[in-house]
Amino acid sequence: MGDVANIWIKAGCSFAVLAAVALTYKFLKPNSGRVPKIHGLYWAVTISTVLLVPEDVASYVFTALTVTLVGAIYPIHRAIKACCTPYEGDDKEWLQFWMIGGVLFMATTWVNDVMQDERIEDIWFGFLIFAFFWLYFPLTCGARLIYDGFTEPFLGPRVKALQQEMTTFILYVQAVANALHIYLVWMFFMILPAGSKRFIAIALGTVYPSLSSITATASDEMEDVTYWLTYWSAYGCLFVIMDILETWLGQIPGFYALMILITVYLMLPMFRGADKVFRNILVPLAGLKEMLILRDSYRIKKQMLRDLDPERAKIVGRSVSQIFEERDDEADPAELHGQLKRSWYGLKMPFETFNKHPMHGNRPPTNRKYEQPPPTNPGYKINLV
Repeated sequence: MGDVANIWIKAGCSFAVLAAVALTYKFLKPNSGRVPKIHGLYWAVTISTVLLVPEDVASYVFTALTVTLVGAIYPIHRAIKACCTPYEGDDKEWLQFWMIGGVLFMATTWVNDVMQDERIEDIWFGFLIFAFFWLYFPLTCGARLIYDGFTEPFLGPRVKALQQEMTTFILYVQAVANALHIYLVWMFFMILPAGSKRFIAIALGTVYPSLSSITATASDEMEDVTYWLTYWSAYGCLFVIMDILETWLGQIPGFYALMILITVYLMLPMFRGADKVFRNILVPLAGLKEMLILRDSYRIKKQMLRDLDPERAKIVGRSVSQIFEERDDEADPAELHGQLKRSWYGLKMPFETFNKHPMHGNRPPTNRKYEQPPPTNPGYKINLV
C-alpha cells in the first residue's frame, strides 16, 4: 500500500509541476531571451533548488515522469497548437525547441538506466527539468537564443549541404535495400543487440529531421517549418510510447524494427505519415479541429494571393466565400454541385466584366433569366421568358 501511495504522490507532484509550467507560459510575455540578468537569476535558482532541496522532496518532484511531462508532453501539446493557429511565428519557435530540447530529451533517456545512486539520479532529473523549461520559458527563450546565436550563423550554412548528402544517402540505402530484398536488411537488424537497435531507432528519428528542421527555419518557406513541426509532434508521441513500452517489450524480436518502420512512415514526404497522424489523431485528441480548419483556410488564402494576380484572387475569394455563406446541405450533393457551378460561372463571367461589356452598357445586373435588347422605339415591347 505504501508503494502505491508513493506512486500517486509522485504522479501528483509531477502534474503539479506541469500545471505551474503551463501557467507561467500562458501568463508571462516572452522577451526573446535578451536579458542576461534573467538567465543568471534563472540558473542560480536552478542550482540552489536542485542541490539544496531535501532528498525526500526531490524524490517526489524530480522524477522521470516530470522530465517526460516538461520535456516532451507539454512541448508536444504546444507544437500541435502552433501548427493549428493561423499565426505562423510560433511554428518556428517550437521547431527551434525540438531541434534542441527534443533531441536532448531523446538522447538522454538511457542515463537513468545506468545510474545506481538515487541522489545523483534526483539531481540529474532536476537539472534536466530546469534545462527543458529554460528552452521555452517566456523570460529566457533559450531555444531561440541558441538558434539565433549559434545554430543559424554557424550550423545553418553547413547543414544544408549535409542535409542534401544525407538525402542522397537515404535514397542510396533505399536502392540497396530494394536490390538485396528487404528481408536481408531485416535479418541483419534482428541479430543486433537491443541497445544497438535502440540507438539506430533514435538516430533515424532525430538526426536527419534535425538537419532538415535547421534548413527549414533558415528559409522563408513556412510549409517546410510546419511539415517538420508536425513530424516532431508525431515522433515525440511515438518516442514516449517506445520509452514506456520497451521496459516490457524491448527484448521481444521485432519491437525496434516496428518502431523504425513507423518512424520512416512518419518522416518520408512520400508517405506524409506525420501529417496524417497529426490531422486524424493528434488534432482531434487536442480538441483543435476547428482551429486547424481556420489554419487551412488561411493557408489557402495565402497561396491564392501568391499564385494569382490581385484582381483574379479577389474573384476567387468572393466565389469561395459565397460557397460558405449559402445554405450548406451536405445530404444533397446536387446542391453542393450547384454552388460550385455558380462559383465557376461567376469566375468565368464576373458581374464587373459583364457590366462593362459594350453590348450591355453600364446597367446594373438583372436576376431575370433572359432579356431581349432594349427597345429602339416606344412601341416596341419587351418579352420576358
